[in-house]
Amino acid sequence: VGDTAHYEGNTLLLGSDTVLSPYFDDLIACVILIQTLEKLENTNCPNDLFFVFSAQEETQTRGATTAAYAIEPDLSIAVDTTPSLDILGVKMQVDLGKGPAIKLRDTGMLADPKVVAWMEKTAKKAKIPYQLEVLDVGTTNARAIQVSKAGMPSGVLSIPCRHVHSPSEIVDMDDLQNAADLLTALLCDRIDLS
Repeated sequence: VGDTAHYEGNTLLLGSDTVLSPYFDDLIACVILIQTLEKLENTNCPNDLFFVFSAQEETQTRGATTAAYAIEPDLSIAVDTTPSLDILGVKMQVDLGKGPAIKLRDTGMLADPKVVAWMEKTAKKAKIPYQLEVLDVGTTNARAIQVSKAGMPSGVLSIPCRHVHSPSEIVDMDDLQNAADLLTALLCDRIDLS
């Protein structure tokens, strides 16, 4: 009792467009946030931005709960992975290589329809491929933010990932780039949810 364990493994490039590694959920979201921060460095963004790298999303979203309570954002976008089972004839909502996913709902939250429409409109305007996601298992930090205090409009940008929660998680490099590009476009947009 009390012993800890972790996956041991290397990060491997599989072909030219996919990468395998343990812990992509949710280290890959950190990568996307850092890439977005780099892209925003020389822009004239009209919005006040807060980037939160939270802990314990898998155990009751504790980090996002306290961050949302402290920041009280007008709008939030959570970044996370989402299962992609586009192999061996198994089909879920999203596929690797077809762009990041804009979440419609999961077991813990319904994404604000105005936020979803704004995210889709921005992706189309920037010509960034995207998918729509309905997740039948699990939730994200957006749930905690959405129900904080009096409630906050929330959306989710998800990265398709094969073999989530295993030592062999696989993501597509184009999906990562498109996710950072879309998040940058969203954050640089003058947000109007009317």
